[in-house]
Amino acid sequence: MNHRMILRLICDILRVEAICLVPSIGISLYKGEKSAVFGLAISAVLSGVLSLSTYLFRPKSREIGAREGFLSVGLCWIAVSALGALPFVLSGAIPHFIDAFFETISGFTTTGASILTDVEAMPMGLLYWRSFTHWLGGMGVLVFLLAVVPMGKGKNSLLYVMRAESPGPQVDKLVPKLQNSAKILYAIYIVLTVVQIILLLIGGMPFFDSITTAFGTAGTGGFGIKGDSLAGYSHYLQTVCTVFMALFGVNFSIFYLLLLRQFSRVLHNQELWTYLGVMLGSTALITWNILPQFGGNVLESLHHAAFQVSSIMTTTGFATVDFNLWPTLSKTVLVVLMVLGACAGSTGGGIKVARMVLLSKAGHRGIKRMLRPRSVAQVHVDGQLASEDMIQNAYSYLSMYCAIILASLLLISIDGFSLETNITAVLACLNNIGPGLDMVGPTGNFSQFSWFSKLILSFDMLVGRLEIFPMLILFVPSAWRKS
Repeated sequence: MNHRMILRLICDILRVEAICLVPSIGISLYKGEKSAVFGLAISAVLSGVLSLSTYLFRPKSREIGAREGFLSVGLCWIAVSALGALPFVLSGAIPHFIDAFFETISGFTTTGASILTDVEAMPMGLLYWRSFTHWLGGMGVLVFLLAVVPMGKGKNSLLYVMRAESPGPQVDKLVPKLQNSAKILYAIYIVLTVVQIILLLIGGMPFFDSITTAFGTAGTGGFGIKGDSLAGYSHYLQTVCTVFMALFGVNFSIFYLLLLRQFSRVLHNQELWTYLGVMLGSTALITWNILPQFGGNVLESLHHAAFQVSSIMTTTGFATVDFNLWPTLSKTVLVVLMVLGACAGSTGGGIKVARMVLLSKAGHRGIKRMLRPRSVAQVHVDGQLASEDMIQNAYSYLSMYCAIILASLLLISIDGFSLETNITAVLACLNNIGPGLDMVGPTGNFSQFSWFSKLILSFDMLVGRLEIFPMLILFVPSAWRKS
């Protein structure tokens, strides 16, 4: 076990976090927000000072194994969330640390669940930091570090880190060198973000609103700077967000293949077509179901249905209407989309479409084997043979996913809220969506939960963003042993 290399990665991440706090300090200085400047500056200095400890404990070896990769990812996300919460506490914007910790984890994990009852009262510098955590966490804090800083050495060192942080049943290199793959991913991420900002500015959205909205869309996070989320903006601006939420829910390797003009591989991608089919089918069903609530106006119903389907399926969490008031069928469809989630290799959460495609094919194979025990049945995805390890990992993920939902539901039920509130709160946090139904609907928040429930839901957010295992491995004693 290379403990010093784990410490090195944590320190590198804290150094990045300190640098990322600088723009927020500049905004607060410009706006004359003294308390925010104090909180942000102290947090930046503290993160920077702690990051220097890496020079006191230089690793003898920079090689990263599977255990170091998983442990580093889990510890790094806890560290950046804990220190990222300090600006809210020190400035007095969120006085209690657990509330600030919940809010910051919600930001970095791109969940968008909030304890704020009046978001518009928060200082501008803190609003920027709150939204930027979405953008940084969307692609992954360690993937960002991997793209800009040389990290571990060894044949599979970087792959272990990226595999632990990147969503989906497997992680593939876009190019032979993994660091170049990370750079390509972030280049695509930045370009899409900038294009969305430009389109929002063309539609008349204020500059600050455009940046923070783009951060929330790119990271599929959903933190808004308005109390009504995006309901107060024009249909054009909402439509731009609808399209870009859907785009950021696509596997980023698809965009790379399009740049290489490998259109045949894109056209034969089963996950992409399943994702688009579910999104379009859900939009049509909800449009029909909510039509009476919009006076029979098909275009208005279609607009809001498409927005909410794109928002929930990509686990962004923005809202244009209070879908908590929609018919039961529409709300049920949205809950199903919460669980399904977006594509693997995107910034979205949920179980992932790729994993569901794999599990459905494996289930179909299981039925074949029951009917014909001697037959040889294999699972193919996109024309390639799926390994038994990949299928087993998908089943392991699903079993732990269900176990965490049941355990979390039982623990937060101590607060005594309705079953609809508790179930959707757990699903919203574990799938990194943000809003649920009832008390935690698009017009509600998580402020009424006890500190204990907020910690449970914070853990769920981290577990969901990191695909369960990097967080659970932290509690396995054998993972920490030297041998």
